[in-house]
Amino acid sequence: MKETREKALGRTTRPRVFLFWYSSSVADYTEQHAKSGIDTELPSIECWPNQFPGYEISVAMPEFTSICPKTGLPDFGTITVCYRPDKLCLELKSLKGYFTAYRNLGIFYENAVNRILRDIVKACQPVSIKVTGDFSTRGGMRSVIEAEYPSPSTPSSGR
Repeated sequence: MKETREKALGRTTRPRVFLFWYSSSVADYTEQHAKSGIDTELPSIECWPNQFPGYEISVAMPEFTSICPKTGLPDFGTITVCYRPDKLCLELKSLKGYFTAYRNLGIFYENAVNRILRDIVKACQPVSIKVTGDFSTRGGMRSVIEAEYPSPSTPSSGR
């Protein structure tokens, strides 16, 4: 009886709706979306000479914002940078300007975290660094992206 009423109203069942949504949404992603923002020019990150060895610095930007290149909607999150400086330390005012430049940049947040890592490593050559992006829930899912330098070694397969 319910099926007959659903057909009379022209409604489809949930699995068909999901399959339509899934196939059409995945197909709409392009190489242009994937590469968006990766090589866009951003403000430089300045550094100053480190005076002490062997310590760690953690910096958090709790109001990080970027734009989804596919939907144009804002992505909100907290970016945390934990690094062990070598010869240079990050200058915080320039780092804040760098982070703020993402506000109008179309970039997937997975790419944003990896780009931040790349740009900071290029600026100050730390002994080690971990960049974490903890992004606000969207569509019932929260994402945490982590990128490290040097890259953690891949476990050997025993061969």
